[in-house]
Amino acid sequence: MKTLIISLKIFLFFTVLTGVLYPLFVTGIAQVVFPAKANGSLLINDNKKIGSELIGQQFDSTIYFSSRPSAISYNPLPSGGSNYGLTNSKLKQQVIERKQHFIKFNQLDSLSQIPAEMLFASASGLDPHISKQSALLQVNRIATARNFNVAQKQQLIACVNRLTEKPQILVLGEERVNVLLLNLELDKIR
Repeated sequence: MKTLIISLKIFLFFTVLTGVLYPLFVTGIAQVVFPAKANGSLLINDNKKIGSELIGQQFDSTIYFSSRPSAISYNPLPSGGSNYGLTNSKLKQQVIERKQHFIKFNQLDSLSQIPAEMLFASASGLDPHISKQSALLQVNRIATARNFNVAQKQQLIACVNRLTEKPQILVLGEERVNVLLLNLELDKIR
């Protein structure tokens, strides 16, 4: 009986330590050092929350940049991918359909090289970024849909270049563009 009481005390101690005190400590530090990130990197426009820099959103309109496909329809609660293997026939069919859709939607030549992130969903289904190349492939469609003149189209290309993020620590990952931030800047072009 004495061993059981000691075990329960140790269990209770570590439950409070690791389940309450440690998370509160880490949350407190995050709120002080990185408050925006700790609160979800929310973007606010006209006192209205419009999204997070960290979570992808679906943009289907011809006047906006399209996001990377999502196996979970951009729902952050069941975050995850399709888990189809490269030899799975369903994945092959999805890739073919996504490629055809991207080419048709952006009025590209059928021989155009489509970046992989526009054909495959990310592992989380919530990736907010696309490659610079994917963004540039969409510029003509957006310029046409918004009736942009040459100067406005150049502003759009400059916007893509300005918002392109470099690889982390210069070597991790690839150049990428946050689609939500890009679409917000797009609305500012007059």
